[in-house]
Amino acid sequence: MDKSPVLDRCILFHGLNDHDTASALAFFHAREHSYSRGESLRRPGDPVKSFGLVLEGQVHVLMDDFEGNRMLMASVQPGNTFAESLCYLGLESQIQIEAVTDSRILLMDTISLKQPARVLSVLDQELFKRFTAMLAERTLTLNNRIQILSKLTIREKVIMLLSEYKSVTGEPDIVLPFNRETMAIYLGVNQSALSRELSKMRDEGIITFHGSHFTILKG
Repeated sequence: MDKSPVLDRCILFHGLNDHDTASALAFFHAREHSYSRGESLRRPGDPVKSFGLVLEGQVHVLMDDFEGNRMLMASVQPGNTFAESLCYLGLESQIQIEAVTDSRILLMDTISLKQPARVLSVLDQELFKRFTAMLAERTLTLNNRIQILSKLTIREKVIMLLSEYKSVTGEPDIVLPFNRETMAIYLGVNQSALSRELSKMRDEGIITFHGSHFTILKG
């Protein structure tokens, strides 16, 4: 696989030259797989033998609560990964992972990370560090998710979500990876109530929006 801008967005491959990228892909036993829109990549109970990097398309990570309500845990865009922890720990899937659009995924495994007896090259050691950093970033992402869900009002949830995305780019213009339905699921709120609150925030001059494109005017 040639080095691509999408691959370079992932912490595992960022900044590597072509030779080291090829070695890193071999280290993680990387192989491409295409999925059609709506196709499941993992279902609850499936063994997780690989984690994925989205090259094209979009993937949703979903979970049902004890009452059977579906929760959107993450919307994974090109350059981002999913199921790293489950793969490394060798656990069965507790989540549903499905392609939102036709998607091309780079599947990788963690077998090489679990072979301490082997002689590690400098690059191998670097990949260990990068994988650990990736897990740490995932922990921070989950913490942000908890912060959003802990807010009591829809407005607080929306502000927290927009602030999170603004912190990544530093810009007030934000494109969320959700339509209105999936945004409501992600925030854990009723879709109609969310639409009403967004309209109020727009009328009060706090935000403007068109579809998934938001602009923060205050804050």
